Amino acid sequence: MSTAAYNEGRVPQRGRPRDASRDDALRQAALEVMAEVGYRALTMDAVAARARAGKATIYRRWESKLDLVIDTCTQLATQNLAAPDTGSLAGDLREFLSSFAAFLSGPIGKAAQALVGELPHEPELAAAFRETFLISQRDVLRGILDRAAERGELKADAPRGMAVEIAGAALIYRLMLTGDPLDEPFVEKVVEQVLLPLVHA
Repeated sequence: MSTAAYNEGRVPQRGRPRDASRDDALRQAALEVMAEVGYRALTMDAVAARARAGKATIYRRWESKLDLVIDTCTQLATQNLAAPDTGSLAGDLREFLSSFAAFLSGPIGKAAQALVGELPHEPELAAAFRETFLISQRDVLRGILDRAAERGELKADAPRGMAVEIAGAALIYRLMLTGDPLDEPFVEKVVEQVLLPLVHA
């Protein structure tokens, strides 16, 4: 048998799932297990049991639990983080932060806390998280600010990078440290009392 034929038949192909609906079920199972036990205690066996799948089914899609967790975070961000274009800076910020708050307050909330709590202790996970989920969130916010600048809504010296940092940090801080709800009144305060005064012309 040729090397190519062997590779095609035996070696797992990353990024080429056979059944997208099955992938979603496996990601959901990983999310549920991680919410319960954290990243360190997460195992492929536990995910397989939760999803009622064979472990080989998981390894055909992801080579390690790191690959699985990062792919899960990336897909969740892609599917749940709105990229609004309402025509105004205030409208875009409200819509984005509301969707992000709902995202964090939903089933992913506990898993997000478990994952973020591990980042200082897992350098490889932290690097992958920054390059996927975090960049996705920041890119949406940068797009909002760039469009606002084109409309003339930003101060000439608006600290865009700082605004991006504050927007995400405010929600994560409230989620992980204060225990207070990520509700619409809080989002409104972040937009009206913090972000708009910081950058709006």
